[in-house]
Amino acid sequence: MTPSYALVQGAYIVAGLLFILALSGLSRHETARLGNRFGVIGMAIALVATIWAATAGVSFEGLSTEGTGLRGLAFIVPAMAIGAAIGIWRARSVEMTGMPELIAMLHSFVGAAAVLVGWNSSYENSPYPKVHAVEVFVGVFIGAVTLTGSIVAYLKLAAKMKSAPLMLPGRNVLNLGAIGVFVVMTVAYVATPESSTFLRQLMLGIVTVLALALGWHLVASIGGGDMPVVVSMLNSYSGWAAAAAGFLLSNDLLIITGALVGSSGAYLSYIMCKAMNRSFISVIAGGFGVEGGTTAGDIEYGEHREIQAAGAAALLKSARSVLITPGYGMATAQAQYAVADLTRRLREKGVDVRFGIHPVAGRLPGHMNVLLAEAKVPYDIVLEMDEVNDDFPDTDVVLVIGANDTVNPAAIDEPGSPIAGMPVLHVWEAKDVIVFKRSMATGYAGVQNPLFFKDNTQMLFGDARSRVEDILAAL
Repeated sequence: MTPSYALVQGAYIVAGLLFILALSGLSRHETARLGNRFGVIGMAIALVATIWAATAGVSFEGLSTEGTGLRGLAFIVPAMAIGAAIGIWRARSVEMTGMPELIAMLHSFVGAAAVLVGWNSSYENSPYPKVHAVEVFVGVFIGAVTLTGSIVAYLKLAAKMKSAPLMLPGRNVLNLGAIGVFVVMTVAYVATPESSTFLRQLMLGIVTVLALALGWHLVASIGGGDMPVVVSMLNSYSGWAAAAAGFLLSNDLLIITGALVGSSGAYLSYIMCKAMNRSFISVIAGGFGVEGGTTAGDIEYGEHREIQAAGAAALLKSARSVLITPGYGMATAQAQYAVADLTRRLREKGVDVRFGIHPVAGRLPGHMNVLLAEAKVPYDIVLEMDEVNDDFPDTDVVLVIGANDTVNPAAIDEPGSPIAGMPVLHVWEAKDVIVFKRSMATGYAGVQNPLFFKDNTQMLFGDARSRVEDILAAL
């Protein structure tokens, strides 16, 4: 083992520990910034160590090889500069409302990288050819599924593709059949002699196309209301794709990093599935798109009632307790700062103000929490659904700001609804409910909300930020 190899591996251990500290820090609002810094520092160390190993001629097996030197840097540095410039530009220019789409696209890049690494590695010789063949086949398959699945997620989140689930006949059979074909082809690929280059590449090409089609269908079959879980699931897929690439490149840190991302993403998906009363296995199989159910026009709920900002301010003045349940509409209107101002004003008047956050509010896990933290809303009054659901009967006023499906009583009262069985915030149990909404249009899941027509609900139409500012002026 060369001294350089020992230094590289030492740097990888430090980077791996920093990544673990990053995950730990990101688990709480108070330490999220520190966790993010740990991740940045760890990735910087990993990049420097990897580039040094490549240019100095240190292989990840500890063997000295011919380094690429300045010739290698001539290719690596410009590529990194271009990628860094694009990444900084997108990170600085993207709004919080566009963050889910950006994350989905970043997942697709990881998938594409895994596919390219797999194909490149298929031409290399290995002292363990059968193990290497499995690594190549599995890595390409996972990467291709992640690639197209993430692209579909981006298209749905960006409203460039219908959010309704794709309902192909026998779609579950298609998904399971594709996985079965992959398993059979993996065995055939491993059993094929290395000398049969054309046949092996043909099989690898077939499984690449199969995986690309499967990834597209998996996510296309999932309805828009469940997209936060999909983003989490794709995050897990991208981690396993990175780990597969790590095995192909014999890079221990890439394996560790991919495993951390894959396992944490899978666990987050599991937690969200429990919160939505969904089957974790069916999410992985792309099978929890809706088979049928009611639509927005199937049921007549009656007439809704409207309220103006002055009336809403009057209700809030006389209230002792207020619960605010935000949703994606708050993000699109960028109303979080006005909502934070309203919260401070009411608390100064002695009103008990809290927030109730549904696990899938917004378009990705923690979307609302990030927005409220950005607006300096105190962490201790931002509570999860399970912490506030029993408190609605004792609440004077609930402000539903841009939420729709997460406060829809149809999930409980209508077994045939596409969101049936999904736990929701019981806002209708409060004394008064004010719903901030641009129109009476359905939510992202495409179903009408009977909350809007209840006797204790009043609709405040218009841009959420403008309406909150009007209430502040009236107060």
